[in-house]
Order: sequence, then C-alpha cells, then structure tokens
Amino acid sequence: LSAAAGAMLLGPLLVAVAVAAVALGCPAPCRCHGQAVDCSGQRLAAVPPELPLDTGNLSLAHNRIASIAPGSLACLAELRVLDLRNNSLAELPAGLLGAAARLAHLDLSYNNLSHVAADAFAGARALLRLDLSHNAALRGVHPRAFRGLPQLRELDLSHGALGALSLEALEALPGLVSLRIGGNPWVCGCAVEPFLKWLRNRVQRCSSDSQTAECRAPPEVAGAPLLSLTDESFQACHLTLTLDDYLFIAFVGFVVSIASVATNFLLGVTANCCHRWSKASEDEEV
Repeated sequence: LSAAAGAMLLGPLLVAVAVAAVALGCPAPCRCHGQAVDCSGQRLAAVPPELPLDTGNLSLAHNRIASIAPGSLACLAELRVLDLRNNSLAELPAGLLGAAARLAHLDLSYNNLSHVAADAFAGARALLRLDLSHNAALRGVHPRAFRGLPQLRELDLSHGALGALSLEALEALPGLVSLRIGGNPWVCGCAVEPFLKWLRNRVQRCSSDSQTAECRAPPEVAGAPLLSLTDESFQACHLTLTLDDYLFIAFVGFVVSIASVATNFLLGVTANCCHRWSKASEDEEV
C-alpha cells in the first residue's frame, strides 16, 4: 500500500516537472504548444534566443524584426513552417535556411525586402510555398535566387516593385504550379518577351494571376494587361538589317553629305556675290 501511495504521489510530481521543463524551454514572451512556437505580435526586434530544438512551426509575424542574425535558426532541424510576415526585414542573411531541410512553408510577405539574392533559400530543398508578396520595395530577383528549390509549388511575388523577372529564376522551379505576379510595375519592352512566352506556355498548368498583371511602361502600352501583348507587339524587337539595307543607308548618307557640301558651296558663292555687288554699288555712289 505504501508503494502504491508513493506512486500516486509521484505521478503528479512527474507531471509537474515535465510541465516545468516545457515551460523553461519556451522563451518569453512566446507561447509554446507541442512543436508550435508562437512569438507573433510581441513587438520583438530580434529572433528570440534558445528556441526549442524540436520547433516545427515558428511564428514571428507582426513584430519589428529588421534583421536576422546569422545562425539564429541554424539549430531548428525540425522546422517545417516559418512565418515572418509583417516585419521590417530589409534583407535575408546568407545561410538563413541552411539547416532547414524540412521547411515546407516560408512567409516573408509585408516586409521591406528590396532584392532577393542568389541562393537566398539554399538548404530548404523541401520548400513547397514561398510568399514574398507585399514587399513594396522589391525591385530585383537574382537569376539564381530560387536555385535549389526543386519542390517549390507556390510562389507569390505580387504587389512589389518588379519591372522584370529573369527567366532563369523561373526555370529553376520545375515543380511550380502557382505563380502570382500582379500589382507590379512591369516594363513591357523587348526584354519581357521571353518571360511572357514562358508564362503563356505555363499558364495552363501553372495557376497565375497574370491576367491582372499590367504594364507600367513604355508609354504606348501603359495600363495594358501583360497577357494582352501579342507576338506582333514585339515585331520591332526582331528587325534586322541586311547588306542591302546597310548599302542603302551608306548611299543615302553619301548623297546627303554631297548635297550638304554643294549647298554650303552655293551659299558661299551667293554670299560672296552679294558682298561684291554691295561694294560695287557703294563705289558707284561715291
């Protein structure tokens, strides 16, 4: 009976110790439940230190994080979801996701990113969804920005400041099925043609909001939907000059030069004659 009584007393004690251990492993002011760590809306300026090593879902949304120290997430090998939306991130440190081999969802929307560097997401080979929307200053995406993401299915680049997007960056995503690009000031000159052709070829199997994407420049197509541009819109980009064209241009240039010399000669003769006539008239009056 004493042993049974001891076990009954020991049980609640063990539970209390376990709860205390879990509480100690959850950094203030975050809230932890299982593998989910919620640090959202706490006015944090940095990633909390000593996050639980088994963290699978980490929310740092709605804070004031302007930068992430290298190595802050290096030990979170179990991380599958990382929510960093609505912060003040201006850039992503190299190797940010180096240990996140299981990361599937990454939300970087509503930040201050101005560019996405090469290999920015290196190491996150299991990434399925990447949200970079509503980064109002996002003007550049490196051609190798998405290298090493063979499983990425959803990419959101909407509502930024992108005027162009490298075709190389998209061709690195063989599994892409959803692409959002609306709300950007697209420059629909000759350089956009390869991207537009890629988009047309993928639009049937790649969900896109490209119907809402509009051209901001050049002036003649400003406000036109991106997909309204046809092959005829780029005819001028493919005009090439033949040998006959060059010969004709050279001939015209030669004729214009001769005509210019002759005109100058005639003007000179005329001016000289007028001067002599004027001088002769003055002599006669005297």
